[in-house]
Amino acid sequence: MTQTQPEPAFTPGQFRERFRIPDGGAGQPGIYLCGNSLGAQPKAAVDAVDAELERWARLGVAGHFDGPTAWTEYHELLTAPLARLCGAKETEVVATGTLTANLHQMLISFYRPRGKRRRILVEKGSFPSDRYAVASQVHLHGLDPDHDVVELAPRRDGLLHEEDLEDYLERYGDQVALVLWPGVQYATGQVFDTARICRAAAKAGAAVGLDLAHAVGNVPLNLHDDGPDFAVWCSYKYLNAGPGAIAGLFVHERHARFDGPRLAGWWGQDVQTRFQMRPRFRPEAGAAGWQLSTLPILATAPLLASLQLFEDAGGIPALRQASLDLSGHLAHLLHERLDGEIDIITPLEPHRRGCQLSLRLDAGESAGRRLFERLEAHGVTCDWRAPDIIRVAPAPLYNDYEDVERFVELTGRLLAADRR
Repeated sequence: MTQTQPEPAFTPGQFRERFRIPDGGAGQPGIYLCGNSLGAQPKAAVDAVDAELERWARLGVAGHFDGPTAWTEYHELLTAPLARLCGAKETEVVATGTLTANLHQMLISFYRPRGKRRRILVEKGSFPSDRYAVASQVHLHGLDPDHDVVELAPRRDGLLHEEDLEDYLERYGDQVALVLWPGVQYATGQVFDTARICRAAAKAGAAVGLDLAHAVGNVPLNLHDDGPDFAVWCSYKYLNAGPGAIAGLFVHERHARFDGPRLAGWWGQDVQTRFQMRPRFRPEAGAAGWQLSTLPILATAPLLASLQLFEDAGGIPALRQASLDLSGHLAHLLHERLDGEIDIITPLEPHRRGCQLSLRLDAGESAGRRLFERLEAHGVTCDWRAPDIIRVAPAPLYNDYEDVERFVELTGRLLAADRR
């Protein structure tokens, strides 16, 4: 009997030819390691946008209702692949809005301070937009952000530990209205056990939301089973949908018929009555009920093209193994060749890292900044986070082992030149 052979594993960089990688200058190919900030452009994104521009020219307003990509239903094309990336049910996710606008929407609905339960718990060093959003929401309730936004500090190793969050909630949980936590910490690249965080928040009686900007398309997610009340993300990092692309949100199915406060807009209206223009808002069930406005098609088409690449690659399970291989190879080379000069501050246990490794030079901030600028001048795209972190994020869809090896070899040469 012939045995069925397993599907071949996804190889890092296997889809490189399906992307446009920025040039490195002087006729050299670039080393693009910045998917944590802005993913490279899928070639299919150009065709996807051009197709909608052509439909606009040819059909005008009829494009809203005509054909398989009718604009009134366009967001539905993204629902199934987003649900698979997020480990969610299709009714729990929707492509809409922008990251911070979506976060504000979710906070309006799920941050409901009452009595002494009014704190929002976040990580110290959270992405500034999250900090601004929660502080402004606390202020809208007439409360004091200096008191009611609580920042959980990292330990001396510079990392945040889930048990510290659990301990805080054990002691002060009756004062916490909401926990907002990242799936991946943007500066250190640390991956969190979101199921554990959600359990701790639920035990304390607090709502819980997740910022998945650095997690979606990067690490496995299981939102339905983990059980956060909500999650939000952008699509221009690992989802490669381009600057200003449409974002997304998740609302757990237990809130499918949510009757609490929300910001309402006509695109969240029950689809059966949306175009009847009734004065009373009746939200669509599930996450779609939090939509506000007509979908920006030209900012959404690239995401549709990119999500097809994830599908073709075999989804997050296949890409996750390729990612671990690639970041593991990068860590190995850095330890082998540059130990004592560069520290990796990202945890290296596989379950605690994604694509990104955050690096810090032993020689200090000014040396780190100088190295970053010289890498840029030599055609390397990574990014700098003050005060002293170089973030390097090889994305397995388009980065390969050669990118990693060239980066380490060039970094070694530049540091050696400084020593002479």
